[in-house]
Amino acid sequence: MAARKSAKKPNVSAEELTKHYREMLLIRRFEEKSGQLYGMGLIGGFCHLYIGQEAVVVGLEAAAEEGDKRVTSYRDHGHMLACGMDPDGVMAELTGREGGYSKGKGGSMHMFSKEKHFYGGHGIVGAQVPLGAGLAFADKYKGNGRVTFTYFGDGAANQGQVYETFNMAALWKLPVVFVIENNQYAMGTSQQRSTSSAEIWERGKAFGIPGEAVDGMNVLSVKEAGERAVSHCRNGDGPYILEVKTYRYRGHSMSDPAKYRTREEVQKMREERDPIEQVREMLLTGKHATEDDLKAIDKEIKEIVSKSAEFAKESPEPALEELWTDIYADDVPQEASA
Repeated sequence: MAARKSAKKPNVSAEELTKHYREMLLIRRFEEKSGQLYGMGLIGGFCHLYIGQEAVVVGLEAAAEEGDKRVTSYRDHGHMLACGMDPDGVMAELTGREGGYSKGKGGSMHMFSKEKHFYGGHGIVGAQVPLGAGLAFADKYKGNGRVTFTYFGDGAANQGQVYETFNMAALWKLPVVFVIENNQYAMGTSQQRSTSSAEIWERGKAFGIPGEAVDGMNVLSVKEAGERAVSHCRNGDGPYILEVKTYRYRGHSMSDPAKYRTREEVQKMREERDPIEQVREMLLTGKHATEDDLKAIDKEIKEIVSKSAEFAKESPEPALEELWTDIYADDVPQEASA
């Protein structure tokens, strides 16, 4: 299946557009604040920001249903917020505080929410891909009609376990959407220099897995493609690959000066293809919102993010004994442990 482009304007309501705008703006402002806290020394270890890629996860979450699962790599704050996790808990976890989703023990790269069906943030490149297939296998076994979104990057697409997983997912017709967030530079090497195939999604053809390339800077295009992928999986037709072509404005992590690309390239992308600005223009030109309306949304989002930062600062660090919790299951049946 080749990449698709919609010839007609998408039929989208003002309410839906505003929702996309709000969700992408929350991710953008949250990540900007995360960068500030990292610079202040309040976030330790590594920190990978999602700025520029907001349309990917917002578009795909719009195609998801309650009970669908998601698993991703370490550039994961946007995924958490898009699936409905509380910004307070996310920020507290980033700063290693007790009020965080993993009680301050996971940090930026290892955060989970069973309630929101978010299964991490994983620090090992490509390790989450077979885990995503495992989640999908469980759903197929249970026959519950759920789908798993398994996110990974263009760099991880060259890892061997990805193709072992493709083979298994195709063989067992697992309901998994493989989402390649192709931000073009992996950890710092351009796709042109590291990948033999121009279109990464086409590698699925060897396993009989259909897919397509998607404009990852356009939230409506991502949602439309996501709906096709989800429908394919729910119909019992096996996995689907979406190569979502996006762009990160910051370096790979906060410690990356990103000298492998020019400032002009980044600025051009910001000015011409920014995902949030595209929706902002649609809202204004369609007279769905005024400048004052959008300023009010921005103010509201900034207040939410500021509150999350204050919550994180005020939340205590985990107690020393917390190191020993959540290591072993406490409720293992006696016969199972015999």
